[in-house]
Amino acid sequence: MRRCPKRSSTPSKAFKVRLLLDTNILIWALIDPSRLKHEAQAALEDGDNEVLFSAASIWEIAIKSALGRADFQVAPEEIVEAAVASGFIELPVRSAAALKVARLPPLHRDPFDRLLVAQAMTEPAALYTADAGLQKYSELVVLV
Repeated sequence: MRRCPKRSSTPSKAFKVRLLLDTNILIWALIDPSRLKHEAQAALEDGDNEVLFSAASIWEIAIKSALGRADFQVAPEEIVEAAVASGFIELPVRSAAALKVARLPPLHRDPFDRLLVAQAMTEPAALYTADAGLQKYSELVVLV
């Protein structure tokens, strides 16, 4: 598995920006970073930024991989290992985000994406995504 270069950061410091990766961006960052725009790669490698991956993304990978989806032919365990080794931080699903999902307008049908949007809004963090349909939810959604 190709990996995003290990990020350099000092523990317990103030971060410039909090970035939450949607599931596809997480996979691309860890397996094929060349799929990301240069600016996104630089942001992920910048040790001054806090890069988060959601437990919901791992759940999504596990479900879609088990269903044999061609775009999810990765082992969730390997993604977690690679993310942690790259310096990314796991974001648990908190009740505030789960409750926020119920208040989101029905602009997008994918429940995993809706949860990631809610997490970005409640944390707050910029949500890096390749899904232009999510931009309607918030200025925190960044198309990369």
